[in-house]
Amino acid sequence: MSTLMVRAFVAFELSPEMRQQLAAAQAVLRGCSARLTFVDPAIIHITVKFLGEIDEKKIPQVVAALKSVTAAPFPVTGGSITVNNPRSPRTVWCAIEDAGKGRDVFSAVETVLVPLGFPRETRSFTSHATLARVKEADPSLFRCLEELKNTPCGSCTVSGLKLKKSTLTPRGPVYEDLCEVKW
Repeated sequence: MSTLMVRAFVAFELSPEMRQQLAAAQAVLRGCSARLTFVDPAIIHITVKFLGEIDEKKIPQVVAALKSVTAAPFPVTGGSITVNNPRSPRTVWCAIEDAGKGRDVFSAVETVLVPLGFPRETRSFTSHATLARVKEADPSLFRCLEELKNTPCGSCTVSGLKLKKSTLTPRGPVYEDLCEVKW
């Protein structure tokens, strides 16, 4: 019998108002000559931990582990819109300011998932919302980023986390909530 694998990740949701402001920033980015693949504004989120392909039978254990993570709701504010690496940009993102609360939840998520076989991340957690993937960079991208320098990106309150299933399609990923943990 074959094992059914599910591509999954843990995320914080953003408010519709904040997603709308990030969509406005994407509109400015569409004016550059770089080849970018944009994230559908309706699914922009903050990834806490990407789990990759996991056995569907393991999902109840992951859900139980995530339900043990406790935190208090915390405010997040969209900061600067930038790239992951100016010399070799792969992602355009909005830095998220959260007074370290996202990193605290990330650490708790790491701790509860390690016993289930999910290795700890080697990179430090950077709270951000991805707006686009860079297929081919161009100097005009940096001009657009400069133009977006003082653009407000909104704020909202994060009051839980979600385990999401990601199905890749030619039109972009389709997300499905597998579990929500509210604080």
